Amino acid sequence: MTSKRPPPPLDEDALRELALRYVGRFATSRGKLLAYLARKLRERGWGEEAPADPEALVARFAELGYVDDSGFALMKSAALGRRGYGARRITETLRAAGIEEADRGAADAQAQADRWAAADRFARRKRIGPYAMQAPDPKGREKAIAAFLRAGHDYALARRWVDAAPGDFPEAED
Repeated sequence: MTSKRPPPPLDEDALRELALRYVGRFATSRGKLLAYLARKLRERGWGEEAPADPEALVARFAELGYVDDSGFALMKSAALGRRGYGARRITETLRAAGIEEADRGAADAQAQADRWAAADRFARRKRIGPYAMQAPDPKGREKAIAAFLRAGHDYALARRWVDAAPGDFPEAED
């Protein structure tokens, strides 16, 4: 039986190397990087006398441009919009990633501007409304509206898409 030795406690250099590897591998936000570093510190411990300061390291990475919350927010918003998610779901995802409201401004505006196209993509992916083979029964209609709402679309938009007859595309809003 071989017993695996636990990794040594982290020091300043090892913490910086972990952070560099993480931002080099993943598009991330300050909040996600800070959570990653905090988890690594909990798992491995700290081996120096001075206390660990992951907040300063994250701030330095943001200053150097390795972490850009507004750029991450725009990228994530566009990706979720292409998958058919609505503005509410996008906002909540960005909030969970630790993106501050000031950094979400452009992403929120993009999500609002693309809301009709996102609803179209969602309806196509789920075969709802104009993409359905037949009009849903009342219970199926409720399920389709609930799916739209869970995806972050507002109720009025969900109703317009769900109530559209198969093959009859609703008119885009202004």
